[in-house]
Amino acid sequence: MENTSLPSPTHQNPTTFLSDLKPSFSKIKHAMVEFGMRIKKIGEDDPRRIAHSFKVASAITLVSMVYYLQPVYNGMGDAGMWAILTVVVVFEYTAGATLSKSMNRGFATLVAGAIGIGAESFASLFGQTVKPVVIACLVFFIVAAATFSRFFPNIKRRYDYGILIFILTFALVSVSGCRVEKLIALAHQRASTIVFGGATCIIISLCVCPVWAGEDLHNLIALNLEKLASFLEGFGREYYKIPEGDKSFLEAYKSVLNSKATEESLANFAWWEVGHGKFRFRHPWKQYLKIGVLTRQCAYHVEALNGYLNGKQEASSEFQKIVQEPYTKTSLEAGKALKELASSMKLMIYPSTPYIHMENCKKAVDELNTALQASRVEKWDIVETIPFIATISILVDILKCVETICEAMEELAKLAHFKKLKDKSDKKRHFIQHDGAVKPVDDGNNEEWVAINVDTKQ
Repeated sequence: MENTSLPSPTHQNPTTFLSDLKPSFSKIKHAMVEFGMRIKKIGEDDPRRIAHSFKVASAITLVSMVYYLQPVYNGMGDAGMWAILTVVVVFEYTAGATLSKSMNRGFATLVAGAIGIGAESFASLFGQTVKPVVIACLVFFIVAAATFSRFFPNIKRRYDYGILIFILTFALVSVSGCRVEKLIALAHQRASTIVFGGATCIIISLCVCPVWAGEDLHNLIALNLEKLASFLEGFGREYYKIPEGDKSFLEAYKSVLNSKATEESLANFAWWEVGHGKFRFRHPWKQYLKIGVLTRQCAYHVEALNGYLNGKQEASSEFQKIVQEPYTKTSLEAGKALKELASSMKLMIYPSTPYIHMENCKKAVDELNTALQASRVEKWDIVETIPFIATISILVDILKCVETICEAMEELAKLAHFKKLKDKSDKKRHFIQHDGAVKPVDDGNNEEWVAINVDTKQ
């Protein structure tokens, strides 16, 4: 019978075997290059991430000295492992998050340890037979009360992690009292190591390349305003199919719609931070959240406005040509107003010129109303005018949102003590005050006041 079995792999040609491995080596090389490019991109997007990695490594190394140095080890013993665990758990990216977790963990451990020792001492008064029952009852009621407090919004937002540590520490200390003879010494060791680890994290986080949550929140709100401004400035040209280079503004605004969770998280961590740079202690972070809510409301209107770009026809009728200038001007001036607000927030100065752009917007809307009224006389195609009326209605809603954002920015400027443009270094800058007076400052010694009536409430 003829042997039809396949040749043994051991007798395979070495050249053939190496040629089969080439695709595998190529895939591995490609995967390694892609992984390296991804690491490079993450570092380039935010170089602070590299510094944070070294900061965490430094903190772990420092607290590990508990085991390296004999005098320190004799004082803390095996409980020194809690210092390492504390660093791993509480060291976060921003200084505010690190402060929040460190303070929550430190105070919760001290309070829970004290209450646990007190509960054990109180239960000892009833004798060894009844002692476990008393401790079980105390654990039940105190843990139930602590857990219920987590449902309060303010406590949940700022002290949730601390309550979890409180429950864990209290249960461990109080229950350990039945089996551990030197309970106070054990509680002291664990508390001291946790405080040591938390203090190490706080010092490194605040002193070595700190990343401030408040500053990130400040920049995020300003960036969101700029994204909306870029869309509105380019909307008119895009609607009329005017050739333009960069069109990234058509997609950039979408990130504003999903920024709520990030803003609230940053504001919560910023509440814990100490004063730094231009941001005082107890900076009005709540006002940033208010501006963020108004910005998202405006972004939803922008999303609706963006829906009319896809259905726009290439050809322009006589009616479209008539309304083109005021239509484009309306969105352009609204974008300029938002850009001025973003610039004012970045520089932390009082917003001034946005009201001039808002007045220009109102004039453009009046011109659009005049054109729409004329369309009834000319009897233009109603099917053609309806999309314009819809987009104009959305633009009017956007103008209302921009006005509300202007008011919120004024309130923030007062609460945060933004700089007012009154110095000589601010010459050649025209600014409009809240009462509508404009003061152009000349290079010479003569100054001339010009009063302009601006009604921003219409």
